[in-house]
Amino acid sequence: QVQLVESGGGLVQAGGSLRLSCAASGSIFSINAMGWYRQAPGKERELVAHIFSGGITYYADSVKGRFTISGDNAKNTLYLQMNSLKGEDTAIYYCALIRKDGGNYWGQGTQVTVSS
Repeated sequence: QVQLVESGGGLVQAGGSLRLSCAASGSIFSINAMGWYRQAPGKERELVAHIFSGGITYYADSVKGRFTISGDNAKNTLYLQMNSLKGEDTAIYYCALIRKDGGNYWGQGTQVTVSS
């Protein structure tokens, strides 16, 4: 099994920054990609950013230029640096791990609230 534990969420003013972390443990082998998703109240979960095993990154248009996804293989940790936060970034942020065998795993989520 895979365990993903997010941290770093909180309340921040518009224009501020937060860094989310996702600590991975367990059967973290043959990883295809890891990513961050978010779900705002009344909305469906949406992709924020992905980082593939080769290092290629992908960002949703809404966060390009403001968010940066990165990973530390030695610490088995995924990060999401969020700058210039806006009210519409308010959501629960989830970490995801996708294995090459098709297994998808999710963390429990961390709340990010941006006040205007």
